[in-house]
Amino acid sequence: MRHKTPLRRRRLAFMSLCLTLSLWTTAAQPAPDEASPSAGTVSALSLYGTPELDEGFAHFPHVNPDAPKGGTMVRTAVGGSFDSTNPFIVRGTPASDVSLIYDTLMEANPNEPFSLYGLVAKGVRIAPDRSWIEFDLRRSARFQDGEPLTAEDVVFSLDILREEGNPFYRSYYAGVEKAVALSPHRVRFTLSDTESRELPLIVAQLPILPRHYWAERDFTRPTLAAHPGSGPYRIAEVDPGRRIVYARDPDYWGKGLPVNVGRHNIGRLVFDYYRDRDIAWEAFKAGLTDYRTDARAATWAIGYDFPAVEEGLIKRLTVPDVNPSRMQAFVFNLRRDKFEDPRVREALSLTFDFPWLNANIFYDTYRRTESFFQNSPMQAEGLPSDAELALLAPFRDELIASHGSNAVFTRPLPIEQPEALRARLKKALELLYDAGYTVEDGTLVGPDGAPLRLEVLLYDSGLERVVQPMLRNMARLGVQTSIRIVDISQYLNRVRSFDFDMVISQFPQSNNPGNEQRDFWTSAAASRPQSRNVMGLEHPAVDALVEELITADSRKELNTVTHALDRVLRWGFYVIPHYHSGETRIAVWDKFGYPRPFPEYGMDLDAWWVDPERATRLEQRR
Repeated sequence: MRHKTPLRRRRLAFMSLCLTLSLWTTAAQPAPDEASPSAGTVSALSLYGTPELDEGFAHFPHVNPDAPKGGTMVRTAVGGSFDSTNPFIVRGTPASDVSLIYDTLMEANPNEPFSLYGLVAKGVRIAPDRSWIEFDLRRSARFQDGEPLTAEDVVFSLDILREEGNPFYRSYYAGVEKAVALSPHRVRFTLSDTESRELPLIVAQLPILPRHYWAERDFTRPTLAAHPGSGPYRIAEVDPGRRIVYARDPDYWGKGLPVNVGRHNIGRLVFDYYRDRDIAWEAFKAGLTDYRTDARAATWAIGYDFPAVEEGLIKRLTVPDVNPSRMQAFVFNLRRDKFEDPRVREALSLTFDFPWLNANIFYDTYRRTESFFQNSPMQAEGLPSDAELALLAPFRDELIASHGSNAVFTRPLPIEQPEALRARLKKALELLYDAGYTVEDGTLVGPDGAPLRLEVLLYDSGLERVVQPMLRNMARLGVQTSIRIVDISQYLNRVRSFDFDMVISQFPQSNNPGNEQRDFWTSAAASRPQSRNVMGLEHPAVDALVEELITADSRKELNTVTHALDRVLRWGFYVIPHYHSGETRIAVWDKFGYPRPFPEYGMDLDAWWVDPERATRLEQRR
């Protein structure tokens, strides 16, 4: 898979023109002076298969094109505060959902796994050899201050994100050599990575920033300014640390486009900040917020017994997960010597007693998460296939050295561990003894003579109930443990500077993983502040598998690579996995309309609306 044959290169070149990205042609071609003769102009991109919507579609199938406009949705933002309206930089804590003010070149259809349709871009061309992609921009596109959106803004956006933005963007757009404005309304991206199926779609989702605004300002500094975007909402109110309000722009240039019809209906989107989940819950019960995602099983099981629920003023919805179940886990900081030995990591992972938590705290509503691609065909199971072994074989020595055994090659998944806590702790102690630890006066002491100490860093006190039982079990082994709860700003600063033993982190996956995996797992991201590689993993096998994943040219090949990657990650015991429910639990005050059934690949809150009659009736009853 690593060395592409000339035959495959010719096939890729042909498919890029025809169906590699499954493009369909628009009826309206660009003017002759704007079109590149070497490629046909099209209007939609799809990663696999063909886009579902016919040319000239009026709106996405799931929306209500006649949805009323106006009203307010108040949501909860838990985590303390924010100090920036610039979400693209390392410094500062960005406000919730500030990306609402930005448009992209193309827009995803929530009813398809990964298909994009024209937004700022009305047409797109891809070179037969996949060395470039061009976009024709709509002449009507405008920023919220009235300035026209041009190709220069698109070029500026790519450049400033890579040069001055969060280092994530340098990795995410690593396959893009440069962007050039060929005319005021035509932009070309030159691609150095011609093998990645996903890269053209990633480029199409580039957020577009106003060059005329940011060129004279320091992009790297946090700001609380209501700076202009080109999207359907503008920043209407900034109350630092307390709330941010977005107002629907009645003059939004793109409101009549098919990708926007029936969407962005609610007049004001308000995010109120609460430092504590319990206070946020009380605010919802009192009607101070309208919408909440309920992540606490106990609240969902027994908490909805107050009058507003009994009177039918609150609705509860469960939305099945369509993407792989998110891996949430305790993450070891591998940059610290005490976590270098895989036996230590495995031993500590055995102290997490999920059956007890599920029975005593979660009302048996969860299942244990095992895979980084849980509940999808990308999840590894059983013994590795011949194709997986072929991917892993070049790194056999490195994997055996780093994992302490050949389990990646010879043992099946899921990993078998004792169910009973006593047996788990017994095995954990055996692993620690094998790693050179001893127990002296009830304290676990390492080969260097120092006690094994572990601190869990949190910013949300609501997670203490999950952490404390595990730390009590660790203490039974002689580990010295503690919890440190800090505000969100201090938490982010400590994580960015790698000043922690263990944190809780999440690794969400889509049905089409791609370039973002570099930020999750690779060596290049391990030392980069604010990357998703929180654990600091550096492994040549992982680096190589991520590149294979990005260049996979079929679903079968993608699944094979993710299986191999999943095995390496799971047998490394880099995290202590938590649990998942397989659904999202939502509670809302009954004033909203929304499409049913929900779109297949996302709930699409942008398609919700406020029902005026129900909103009025609700206010009267309140």
